[in-house]
Amino acid sequence: MPVTNVSHDADALTLTITAEFAAPRARIWQIYADPRQLEKIWGPPTYPATVVDHEFTPGGRVTYYMTGPEGDKHAGYWNIISIDEPAGFTFTDGFADADFTPIESMPVSANEFSFQDKDGSTIATYVSTYATAEGLQQVLDMGVVEGASQAIGQIDDLIKG
Repeated sequence: MPVTNVSHDADALTLTITAEFAAPRARIWQIYADPRQLEKIWGPPTYPATVVDHEFTPGGRVTYYMTGPEGDKHAGYWNIISIDEPAGFTFTDGFADADFTPIESMPVSANEFSFQDKDGSTIATYVSTYATAEGLQQVLDMGVVEGASQAIGQIDDLIKG
């Protein structure tokens, strides 16, 4: 399992996940920049993602849905804020209805994904910041730590292939 640390800070309203991958950061970057690779790692194995739109540029939007074991679909979106290839990117991530309209009652996170080289490996740091403590707690209660850790764990198989 590539996840090396998970922490959340109720005062800073953040969830931080750190992972290490046996690949250069350019390879990790490609996973997020390519919608077909992204859908292999975005969402836990029991909720695979389908990326519908992938405008991976500042101001762009990525839309996706995850399909649950019962065939249930859960949509979401990213609004891309900045891109610094291959060092990282920032975006907001939110829940959406079936036509990708944001669900205003669900938490939205501001995310900073950063990738650093370390002796041929990559240290990835995923920081999600929520607007409220209730929003952070809501996603924690939904199992975001377990789901994100399982999702990130799929990167190892992808980079080996």
